[in-house]
Order: sequence, then structure tokens, then C-alpha cells
Amino acid sequence: MHYWWKQDNSIDRFAPTLKDIMHRKKVLAICGSTREYSANLSIIQYLADISSNEIEFEIYRQLASLPHFNPDHDKDKAPEIVEEFRDKIRNANGVLICTPEYVFSLPGALKNAIEWCVSTTVFSEKTVALITASASGVKAHESLQLIMKTIYADVREETQLLIQGAKGKVNAEGKITDAITAQQLKELAAAFVKQLNKKHISG
Repeated sequence: MHYWWKQDNSIDRFAPTLKDIMHRKKVLAICGSTREYSANLSIIQYLADISSNEIEFEIYRQLASLPHFNPDHDKDKAPEIVEEFRDKIRNANGVLICTPEYVFSLPGALKNAIEWCVSTTVFSEKTVALITASASGVKAHESLQLIMKTIYADVREETQLLIQGAKGKVNAEGKITDAITAQQLKELAAAFVKQLNKKHISG
């Protein structure tokens, strides 16, 4: 385990060494919830902590700022913020999507963001991990799986997870309180890192 002194002089047990930083894979994390604090964002941050030696996470913060998808605005060049979003996906080694379920479907902001990518190849063969964390989440998870298959994202069985009853497994401080869920997330993180490394070698 590596240790790293933070500016407040506390020790970050998960912080990487310089060698780790040079070899980390870049992952764009997309949270389907637009709330400032959410169980899904806490899950992303947990994964970022336990994978910091191998992955450099960037959490996309402008999901709610993307304009409503309109094919008429996607003929020659999309709006600048959309092009920037696509570039972030294109330049990342992998993408993590962690989302709640709204009315048995994906949140509108997440669906909108993905729709802006359908006419491109940014997700094609991209290593992607999927997590749906909600009360039920079944329908949203199925929908997300189908969409990713449709746009040819590289999603493996071991890099996707459905977390039901999410609010009872993440406390108000954003900590994962359910031991089984924490273990499942560790296993997903390990599988995601393995797939990212495999793609890097083969690519």
C-alpha cells in the first residue's frame, strides 16, 4: 500500500506514487444524477479512492448543462460544450457510468448526453463500466446495457453492477456501509483495471 501526504498533513492511503501516476489509465466518470450530493456520486468517489494507483478519474460535471439533443444541430458540428464532452470520451482510456433510475428509466440528462454521441464513434470499442444504483434499477440497467450494446461500447459482464436499495447502502457522509456492496465494487474496479490494461496492451 502506498502512502501520500496531503496538504493538510493527513495520510491518504490510496494516493498513488509518482510511478503509479505515470502508468494510470484515464477514465471519464459520468454520474447520471445531477444532484450535488448523491449515492451515485459517492459510489464514483469510492471507486476513485480504491483505484487511485491504477486509474485517474475525471468526474464530468456538466451533464445538466448540455443542450437538449437536436439532430438539426448535429449535422456539421455540434455545440461547443457537446464537442468538448465527446472529446473527453474520445481521449479517455475508459468510461464509467453510474446512474440512478428515474420512473423505471434512465435520467433525462444522462440519456440526453448519450444521444449526443450516437452519431459518432466515441463509444465504439471504448472500455466501459456500468453501475446502476437505485431503489430497484432493473429497467434503467437493462436500458443502459441495450444502449451501450447499440453504440458498440466494450462492456463486460464483470464490469457492470446493479445495486438495489442504494440509499440504504450509502450513508449521509457518502460512505459505503454495506460490506457486500463494497466488495462488489472492489471486484468491479479490479475487473475494470484489468480490461483497461488489456486494451492498452492489445491496442
